[in-house]
Formats: sequence, structure tokens, C-alpha cells
Amino acid sequence: MTTPVFVESAHFVPGKIVRVDFSSAVSVPHAYDIVIGQNILAEAGTLIRMRLGERRCVIVTDSNIAPLYRSRVEAVLVTAGHEVLTSIIIPAGEANKNSSQLQMVLDRVLEAGIDRKTIIIALGGGVVGDLAGLVASLALRGIDFVQLPTSLLAQVDSSVGGKTGIDTAHGKNTIGAFHQPRLVLADVTTLDSLPAREMRAGYAEVVKYGLISNAAFFQWCCARGAQLLGGNHEAIIYAVNASCTAKAKIVAEDERETGVRALLNFGHTFGHALESVTGFSNLLIHGEAVALGMILATRFSVGLGLCSQNDYEQIYNHFASVGLPIVPPPFSYDVDALMHCMAHDKKAENGKLTLILTRGIGQAFVSRNVDANEVRKVWQEFLK
Repeated sequence: MTTPVFVESAHFVPGKIVRVDFSSAVSVPHAYDIVIGQNILAEAGTLIRMRLGERRCVIVTDSNIAPLYRSRVEAVLVTAGHEVLTSIIIPAGEANKNSSQLQMVLDRVLEAGIDRKTIIIALGGGVVGDLAGLVASLALRGIDFVQLPTSLLAQVDSSVGGKTGIDTAHGKNTIGAFHQPRLVLADVTTLDSLPAREMRAGYAEVVKYGLISNAAFFQWCCARGAQLLGGNHEAIIYAVNASCTAKAKIVAEDERETGVRALLNFGHTFGHALESVTGFSNLLIHGEAVALGMILATRFSVGLGLCSQNDYEQIYNHFASVGLPIVPPPFSYDVDALMHCMAHDKKAENGKLTLILTRGIGQAFVSRNVDANEVRKVWQEFLK
């Protein structure tokens, strides 16, 4: 793992590079860069050519992002010497991260006449990145892909680490593969067009990195989070760099989530259950569900005597101060359905619940064989 360095270029504002190094991993024998900064999208074609050579490309994007950036990305790719075979647009929204859209994109990719040197370019947020990455893992038994994340959540979390997948009736990301990108280009100026709600949802994943292992970064969030959410590019670049650096370190140690990588799921088991029972709808988007999940995981930790009430209140109050949800939206919640979702979470082992709990801010840990009856009580209290 190299120390992040400033990028030097005459064409875009200096940003940062985070290198994810899998040189010691048998399954992923390469490192890749995460380039973070302003106006990087304009250099996407050149940055891809510098690292991967001239390629034939297929762009996968969604109906919200395509009108904003598709033509621009096509143009910069062609100018840099790449060939764009086709651009594929999926409907926007988590509800469309499903098997029918996966099949549609796979069919379109194969119809375009790809070969094993073709690259898939994921232009969009987490839904696009997860689905396009899964397509890349399956087409011709695996081809390269590049992430161009356009949401805060994707820039700080889902574009990095190689988790790809789709949702099913059995839960979130229950079909997927580990397939690492070859390059991640995070242009923070794309966040200027992001709705405030989406920025807040992405910010929940930023705070997560402080809560799992870096109390000082959580304090930075408390001091600068409002500036980040207000669109301050300096604050955004700092947060994206810090988040990607933290995630890259963990993923390089544990690519396939057999140990420490599970910490990145702090709040996610509770949050995924909420997303699932509400139908992956606009009622509760992913980052909001994760925020509620982190509150629940901390509250559960307090109840077990692991974490102080003061730490819980700091997290609760910070989320409230930036407009993240601290109580679930109105809905006819079924505790049995929520428990069913948790029991089928990917981290469950031998039918036993596994949760990421905490001993305090910056002190998350993996807890196995969690008492399901105690979890049920937390849900019942939280949903009163």
C-alpha cells in the first residue's frame, strides 16, 4: 500500500491517488489506482489509456446520469483513442438492480461484439457500479472494468473493493461476485448535481469509517460534515480520500471478507433488513438504511454493556444534525420479516447471526453467535 500522492496534470485540478495493492493475493495479482479530484471526468480517456492502453469500451449508465455525462464520457474516450462500442442505459434506482436488468445488459454487451480486451465502464452510482461490475465478471468469464462513480456513496464505498451484485427476493446483493476494477476515477465535481438526500445518504458511509476504526475521523466529520454536505470540494476530496484509503487497506488484507473486511458492514445487517422489507424503494435509500443500522448496532452494543451511552448519543446527535434519519420512516414493519432478512444475511454462519458491534467510537468488532432474541427486542423497542 502506497501513501496517497498528489496527481500532477495540466488539465485538471490536482487530486489524490489511493493505490489498492493485491500483489500478495493469488486471485487478484494487480494493484489499481483510485484517482480523486476535480474535473477528472474530462481526463478519463487519457487516464484509462495511460494505465490500460487503448481499448474498446462499453459504457453502462442509468437514466439519471446518461443525460448529464454520457455524451461527455463518450467524447473523451474517443479523443483518447478508445472505441466506444455502445452505451447501455438502465432505469435509475435500487429496484432495478435485479436479474432482468442483469440479463438485459449482458445481452447488449455480447451483441456489441466484445472480446476479452474490451472494458466495461460503470458510469453512475452504486447501482450501476454493482450491476456493471457483475456483468464484467460474467461476460466471457471475466473482462476488465473501470469505475466512474458519480455519487458520494459510490465514491467512498461501493466503487472500491470489488464487490458486485444484484438484489433478489431473498435480500440485498444475494447474487454477485468479487471482481476488482482496474481503475476508479472519482470526480467530485459530479457531486454538484447530486440531490441533497443522495449526498446525505453517501455521507453515512463516510461517517462509518470513523465509527469502525478512526475516532479522530469521526470528530473531523462532526466538525466538517456540514461543509462537505454543502458542496465544499476541499472537504469532499479529504473525505473521499480518507474513506478510500481506509477501505483499500482493509480490502487488501481481506479481499473476500473472511475476516477484517466484515467490519465495513457496520450497520449494514440491520440496514439491509430495513431496505428489504420496504421493497428497496424510495421510502428508504441505502445510505439512510445504513445510518439507521449503525444507530441500531450501537444501541444494541449499549444494551450489552459494550459501549457507553455517551458514544451512542454522539452518533445519534451527529446524524440528526446533518439530516440523516434517526428513526425509521412510517411503514408497517414486521419484526418477523426483519429477523428473517437478518438470518439470511451473507455474514450469517451456520444459521447463527453475525453482527458488527462496537465498544465505542472507532472500536467496531465482529460478534458471532449473536442471541436472536436480544436482537428481536432491539427491533421491537426501535419500532415502537
